[in-house]
Amino acid sequence: MIDQIVASITGSLQVGVDLESSAPGIDQWLDDLADGLTEHGWMSQDVSVQLTPSLLNGLRNEIRILDRTDALRKAGVGRGQDMLRDRSVRRDKIAWLQGVTPVQAALFEFFESVRVGLNERLFLGLKRFEAHYATYHNGDFYRRHVDSFQGRASRVVSLVLYLNEDWQEADGGALQVFNRENENEVCGVVLPLAGRMALFMSEEIPHEVLPAHRTRYSVACWFRCDEVPLPL
Repeated sequence: MIDQIVASITGSLQVGVDLESSAPGIDQWLDDLADGLTEHGWMSQDVSVQLTPSLLNGLRNEIRILDRTDALRKAGVGRGQDMLRDRSVRRDKIAWLQGVTPVQAALFEFFESVRVGLNERLFLGLKRFEAHYATYHNGDFYRRHVDSFQGRASRVVSLVLYLNEDWQEADGGALQVFNRENENEVCGVVLPLAGRMALFMSEEIPHEVLPAHRTRYSVACWFRCDEVPLPL
């Protein structure tokens, strides 16, 4: 469905991506990711070197198309029959990615390199990943939460990639990260600037999205240790 909507509007538009040539020192970069997760349980990093400007622009254009054509749906809490759409908890809209468009395929290549790299360094047993676009309009937020319940061991590592140009602190929409040793202590604030990535342990790190004051675009990805996809 997503690829049909995008293709019908963009026509023959081609977005060039070349992850291999744009990512020198990939081993060192993955070492840094593993070290950050081990020491703090989370980290934030600029990945505009690993992901080319053309790829980031292509992703941003794609989610804008989906947003303007009402192809996004209200996000919920939980999965399958247990999902609740509680507007007091979260107000973003999402569209799940299938890797079917050129920019999604290139992004999935990047996610796969992260999955393999973290497995090699941290022995996490990550078997697959899932990802969706997320749009926060003016006033939208996501209250403090963790991405996986303790002991479930389904979502193991969470990743958020931001796609917003010229984002200022006054625009709101920051990711606020809490200390895994003290959930009342804020240990990091990440502005959703294009090319900025946040990575954290899904069960351990409470976090929230503060209210946005302008439209905010991102991609959320979860690396999982289960093999069979659950109903979305």
